[in-house]
Amino acid sequence: MKARRSATTRTAPAPRATINDVATAAGVSRQTVTRAMNEMPGINPATKARVLAAAKRLRYRPSRFGRGLVKPEPRTLGLVVDDLTNPYYPELASAVIGEAAKQSWNVIVAEKVHATDRRTLLLEVAGQVDAVLGYLNDSDGLDQLGDLPCIQFDSPPGSTVGGVELDFAPAMAELVDHLLDRGVRHPVLLDISPPGSLSGRGQCFVDLMREHGFDPPVTQVIDNSMAAGAAGCAEILQDHPEADAIMAFNDIAACGTLKTLRRAGIDVPGQIKVAGFDGLGLGTYLSPELTTLALDVQGVAAAAVGLALGMAAGEIPRSGPKARRRVSYRLVVRESS
Repeated sequence: MKARRSATTRTAPAPRATINDVATAAGVSRQTVTRAMNEMPGINPATKARVLAAAKRLRYRPSRFGRGLVKPEPRTLGLVVDDLTNPYYPELASAVIGEAAKQSWNVIVAEKVHATDRRTLLLEVAGQVDAVLGYLNDSDGLDQLGDLPCIQFDSPPGSTVGGVELDFAPAMAELVDHLLDRGVRHPVLLDISPPGSLSGRGQCFVDLMREHGFDPPVTQVIDNSMAAGAAGCAEILQDHPEADAIMAFNDIAACGTLKTLRRAGIDVPGQIKVAGFDGLGLGTYLSPELTTLALDVQGVAAAAVGLALGMAAGEIPRSGPKARRRVSYRLVVRESS
C-alpha cells in the first residue's frame, strides 16, 4: 500500500484591497482615489493625504498594468457666455482660463449668441468637458447635464444649485447715496430689459431711489450694445430733459450714453452724472472716466473654478450651501459723477 500524504491546511490569503475599499475608507469617490494615487491635478492636498493614508493602511497597491494605463491627462472646463463682443465676457474668460491653468485644466468657450438651439449647444459642450460653468438658465437645457458638475454665474439668492451669486445691492446703495449727496434730484434708469419688466440691478436702483423719495423714470432698450446705449440716452434727453443723472445697465450702455451727451454738448458731470455697471477696464479710458459698480472678475473666476474642480473631484456636493459662493460688487467713483 502506498502511504497517504497528510493533508496540509493553508490559510487563505486576505483579499487584496481594491480601489473601492480605499474610496470607502477615505470617504471619497473612485475618481478621487485615482487622482491621488497618480499625482493628478485638481485634488485638495488634505483629501489627497487622507486617500494615501487609507491606501497605506489597507496595503492597497494599484496594479502595474492599471497604472500604466492611467495618465495625468488634462481635464477640461466648458465656459458658456452670451456674446464675446461684449468686453465683459473676454475679461471673464481670461480670468477663468488663468484660474483653470493653475490646476492644469483646459477651457473651451462657447457663445450662446451664435447658437441656433441653446439646448443643443449646451449638450455639445457637456460632451467634451468635465464640468460646465457660465451664465446659464433652465431654458439653456440644464436638465440635460445629469450629474455633470455645473456652476451658474449670477445665480439668484436662495437657489440651491451650484453657483456664484453676484451681490450688487450694498454697492448700489452706496451709489444712490453718492448721487444724492452730489445733488442729484432727477435720476433716470437706462435699463436693458423686456418691456414691462426690469433687470434685477435696475429694480434695485429704482427701489433704493424710492426709499429716498424719488421715483426715477425708466428708459428700456433690448440690445446690449454701445449703439443701444447711445439711442437710449437720446430718448432720455427727449422725454426727460430735467434728468440730472443716468444709471446705465452696464458699462457698455454707459459708453454709448457718454457719446450722446458729448454730441449734445451736455457737460458730464456738471449737468448730468453717469454711472455704469461691471467695472470694465475700458471705463478708465473714457473721458470723463466712468463711475461704475465694479465686479471682482478674478474673484468670480476663482470661486467658480474652485467649485467646479471640487465637484469633479467629489469633494464638494453638486447642490446645497456648500455648492455656492458669493462675490460682491464695489462702488468705484470716477469723473463721470
